[in-house]
Amino acid sequence: MIVEFSKIVQNQNLSKADREWFPKIVTKFAAFCSSGTQHPLDCSSENVIRFLRSMLKAGKPTWQRLQAARAIELYRRMLLKLPTDDFQSIIEKLERTSRDEFLEKRASGKHDHDEKSDSDFDPEYLREVGDIGKIDLAELPVTQETRKLLRVRHYARRTELAYVGWIERFLEFVKPKTADEASEFDVREFLSDLAVNGHVAASTQNQAFSALLFLFRDVLKRKIEFLEAERAKRPERVPVVLTIEEIERVFQFLGGRDLLFGRLLYGAGLRHYEGLRLRVKDVDFSARQVMVRDGKGAKDRVTVLPEIVVDDVQRQIEATRLLHEQDRATGGGRVWLPFALAKKYPSAETEFQWQYVFPATRLSTDPQTGQIRRHHQHESVFTQALRNAVKKAGVLKKVTPHTLRHSFATHLLQQGADIRTVQELLGHADVATTMVYTHVLNRPGLAVISPADRILIRRSDS
Repeated sequence: MIVEFSKIVQNQNLSKADREWFPKIVTKFAAFCSSGTQHPLDCSSENVIRFLRSMLKAGKPTWQRLQAARAIELYRRMLLKLPTDDFQSIIEKLERTSRDEFLEKRASGKHDHDEKSDSDFDPEYLREVGDIGKIDLAELPVTQETRKLLRVRHYARRTELAYVGWIERFLEFVKPKTADEASEFDVREFLSDLAVNGHVAASTQNQAFSALLFLFRDVLKRKIEFLEAERAKRPERVPVVLTIEEIERVFQFLGGRDLLFGRLLYGAGLRHYEGLRLRVKDVDFSARQVMVRDGKGAKDRVTVLPEIVVDDVQRQIEATRLLHEQDRATGGGRVWLPFALAKKYPSAETEFQWQYVFPATRLSTDPQTGQIRRHHQHESVFTQALRNAVKKAGVLKKVTPHTLRHSFATHLLQQGADIRTVQELLGHADVATTMVYTHVLNRPGLAVISPADRILIRRSDS
């Protein structure tokens, strides 16, 4: 079975070190069990713990024991088809210990990856793991610290990618200076260069501004007056809105899951990522409601479940159930859980109600933890389908998935809905944000007649 396991390992999304050493680890485990490599191994939690303790007595560091636990977990899951719920606590404990040991060594100026090792395992495997996920030790220390702080404060993954990207561009701009040596003048020059030579929009410049503000204020603990006060002024723009007739024409060129997803964004006023992150448990068919969890600003809200999509959503959830059962049958079925829920409720990540309503067609590896899970559908799937539908429908407006949300709000106000109700459905903190949709309305009693139309009216009357 070791030969079969070696083939499985090569097809997994693992690091080079893992692909090389996982089969060797399981071979050592087989010798520990006094079992031949052709027979199923005793992978009970008790036996694995005894093996890990033998490694500890032999002086093996925690990160090597963590690597061994992960190798055996993969063997259990892929070959023995055993659930991992009861095994996950072993890995989590080793992750915490590994992270604590690494932090202690870094504080003392000593790193495992800088030391010579006569170990049988590859030191390249070392990563800082734990509640904040894996951190690439090849990155600059300031970048590592930025990632940690963003994760501790539960910033979104896309925010982390954006902030780290801007910080890396800034450090490249000020070379050979380091982040500690950079000055207020350097920040001004960088932001000016973005506007003058990069021709970036005000929103892009403000994102770079926010990233540098986080770097200096939160990571480096420095205060720069310029960063505290100055931001690029964003132009005030009226949102693009489709008419009901245009919505119908576009939807004629969407089909299957794309049509359902589009109707849900429009009918419930969801942001694109809110629709992607929708979980089975958050759809209430009896109340005809959708619970949006952790929306913009980390807020929850309730919005309407359109009657027109109820049957299709039920069918979609049933298809998701079948896919989840297939994943569970092969030892998978995990889904990402927010914050510390995965530790508080270890079995929740494989429970059906936590699965995404619109799951991805393929499994993927979590970039922070390295765990293989089924994530939600990628954002490019519906974006491309909508773009093609808009083109075929002959709509000349610039349409994105967010346009459907704009249209939802505008059409509600046109139908006479109270603006406070629309504010709550959209999840706006300030009604002033919702008021932008009144600029694209021609509501009864507030209609403005053009002077040119008045001339035509007088001529027709005469």
